[in-house]
Amino acid sequence: MLSITRKLVKPRGDTVTELDNAVAQALLDLEINSDLKVQLRELNINGARELDVKGKKAIIVSVPVPQLRLFQKIQMRLVRELEKKFSGKHVVFIARRRILPKPNRNKRSRGKQKRPMSRSLTAVHNAILEDLVFPAEIVGKRIRVRLDGSRLIKVHLDRSQMTNIEHKTETFASIYKKLTGKEVTFEFPEPYI
Repeated sequence: MLSITRKLVKPRGDTVTELDNAVAQALLDLEINSDLKVQLRELNINGARELDVKGKKAIIVSVPVPQLRLFQKIQMRLVRELEKKFSGKHVVFIARRRILPKPNRNKRSRGKQKRPMSRSLTAVHNAILEDLVFPAEIVGKRIRVRLDGSRLIKVHLDRSQMTNIEHKTETFASIYKKLTGKEVTFEFPEPYI
């Protein structure tokens, strides 16, 4: 008998919640009972969180960064099946990335490696945004600074995925606000010719 501990790999010190177990069990059931068996066999998750999005719930499933591309290959079918299992809650897959602090002059770091650009705050926030809207591609981004100094990020998404994603844009905006603290709106502009 297969165990859910194979599907759920938590970093050290993190406790396993009921939602983590439920999502891992759902993935295990899909691996056993569906045609996704081959693709799901080597995949696992790092955890799951539930957020309240304007009266509706959303589940954020964090996955290891090296496995993100494998998840994205089957993400459309996987999200559909998981949303059925969790009674209409929106399901989103996001890679678990690490932000390293900016190096400063006061602390000498002899022999230490330079911080990679992929671990900077901006790069991680941009990657989270791309993970969030995955089937659609981000074709443009505008940052609007209001008179009071607050920022609003307008993200232009590919119009070809409008039917798949349009009903989830509110969920995406609130998840991004919760994870990064940045306000974002999503638009589907007409392509320029």
